[in-house]
Amino acid sequence: MQRFVRLSLLATLLAASSFVHAQTLLNASYDVAREFYKDVNAAFVAHTKKTTGKEVKIDQSHGGSSAQARAVNDGLDADVVTMNTTTDIDFLAGTGIVAKDWAQRFPGNASPTSSTMLFLVRNGNPKNIRDWDDLIKPGVQVIVVNPKTGGNGRMAYLAAWGYVRKKGGTDAQAAEFVGKLYKNVPVLAKGGRDATSIFLQRNTGDVLVTFESEVVSVDREFGAGKVDAVHPSISIVAENPVAVVERTVNRKGTGELARAYLQYHYTEEAQEIAAQHALRPRSPAVLKKYASTFKPLQLFRVEDYFGSLAEAQKVHFNDGGQFDRLYTVK
Repeated sequence: MQRFVRLSLLATLLAASSFVHAQTLLNASYDVAREFYKDVNAAFVAHTKKTTGKEVKIDQSHGGSSAQARAVNDGLDADVVTMNTTTDIDFLAGTGIVAKDWAQRFPGNASPTSSTMLFLVRNGNPKNIRDWDDLIKPGVQVIVVNPKTGGNGRMAYLAAWGYVRKKGGTDAQAAEFVGKLYKNVPVLAKGGRDATSIFLQRNTGDVLVTFESEVVSVDREFGAGKVDAVHPSISIVAENPVAVVERTVNRKGTGELARAYLQYHYTEEAQEIAAQHALRPRSPAVLKKYASTFKPLQLFRVEDYFGSLAEAQKVHFNDGGQFDRLYTVK
């Protein structure tokens, strides 16, 4: 009996030991990517076990993307960052925490997926919201993320500005339009998930401007039929960039695993999971398969009207920039 107990204890200790020594990565990511990463992490763990025999674990940290970038800069021990705007990773590159050439380290500008901004309205679309012009009408309350704390909010702002420009308007006309839109914003959300909570749990607002991928999350969390998705006539390409946090992986020795994890995002398996979460896949085959999910609309790139996201950050979102001039905190 004692021998059996000793053997059982040894087996338990060995199992615990192998678990302790399983390499663990922390992925600091943006707010509305929670459900996607729940699925993609499980698939990566299974893939790694099958192809290498190794046990790995992926932990997640979520919040507004800019808040996450600041947290990593201030010491959050993330091995990788997966964001929804390049400026948040550029910020970390500027402080030496990720590689200066991070955008060249992985395919497609280090962006395995992209998204765009659309509108979620209450079931039946009682305010008959169809396009950006409807968001500046009197009596329409618009829920958006604060562009100073989240990439979701920056993309919503730039999409509205670019809508005016793509229709032939000037920057002055775009500024006037966006100013009117933010006069209809009762409260600025901290991140994408906070915005969804304000809209659905606090029942505030008539329309939520958010990423296309949030439609799937809302249906899963709150039940199908609570909202209708409205694709505006024009919207913006929002790339979802990824990078290795060199500061962390150099200290922990997790660089190889971190790179394998980010490379996995480009596999057909991961691209399929992305499409299931309404993230636009880079794979042409997967994109074609999910054509009914990704409605055709006129898309413009940040570079078309803003030079780059870094330029947009300076002009529009830095303290004292265009956003501060047109939005007064309520």
